Amino acid sequence: MLETARRALAGLALLAAACTQPSDTLHLTLAHSLEPAHTVHKAMLFMDERLREISGGSMQIDIYPSGQLGDEREAIELLQIGSVAMAKVSAAPLEGFVPAMRIFNLPYLFRDREHYFAVLDSSVGQELLLAPESARLRGLGYYDAGSRSFYMTDRPIENPDDLEGAKIRVQQSQTAMQMVRALGGSPTPIAYGELYTALQQGVVDGAENNPPSFYTSGHYEVARYYTLDEHTAVPDLMLISSRVWEELSPMQQAWLQQAVDDSVAYQRELWQQDTDAALAAIEADGVVVLRPDKTAFETRVASLLAEYESSDLGPMLGRIRAVQP
Repeated sequence: MLETARRALAGLALLAAACTQPSDTLHLTLAHSLEPAHTVHKAMLFMDERLREISGGSMQIDIYPSGQLGDEREAIELLQIGSVAMAKVSAAPLEGFVPAMRIFNLPYLFRDREHYFAVLDSSVGQELLLAPESARLRGLGYYDAGSRSFYMTDRPIENPDDLEGAKIRVQQSQTAMQMVRALGGSPTPIAYGELYTALQQGVVDGAENNPPSFYTSGHYEVARYYTLDEHTAVPDLMLISSRVWEELSPMQQAWLQQAVDDSVAYQRELWQQDTDAALAAIEADGVVVLRPDKTAFETRVASLLAEYESSDLGPMLGRIRAVQP
């Protein structure tokens, strides 16, 4: 709690500084937990460039990467009170604030990449993007976060049986924890910024994430087995504090939304390129990359999906499955 308060005060100081700068430029503070080399960070830099261009220099985004202003849950809390203007967060920790986000954390929800993008761009995807308004947050766009797969320090994962008893780091998501349990593992929520050390010291046996994050975080240095089981495709959301959004003029809102839309399109172009480069780099470094038959993984989590089909998310699941690319 003290650490969260300290970071909140730091965020308030940043906001105050932005409001008192001797220029007419509106500065929006943006927090995220990824490294500057990550594809999503590159897209944010592009977003800032576009916003400056579109607004004629009257608006800009000050980006704080690598969890400088806290982990994703803390960033959401800072957004809610308006201490930071914007944040990039995964849909996984967001489910603790917006229950509808649970749907993105379900395993093997999307048939393929085409279906994934079709859902994000559909009316269903837009409805989910605006669902955070109930938590004083506004979704501005989805960044592609690819597919998440397991990586381990001490063993290859070729089928779910290999996960039996393994301590697996997960995001702060009850759905992610349920999925790991269904696969036989022991889920352990740990902040992303603390994961490298946790892997190194054996606090956890492994984790799960997409290839660019696995590479840019340096986790491949201590986790030498990467299994492309691609169990989930959890998008990142660009959020803005509802309080900050409402203080913008309609023209400023339009400028910011256009900059976000342009950065989303730019990031989608970069993603596959950076994913291929990350896989090539870790294999060149000697990481064992496995490409298993996913059938056994899908079978193991079938009961979890059935449980959600009979829950309040059932109708939304049906709508997602009905989307055609």
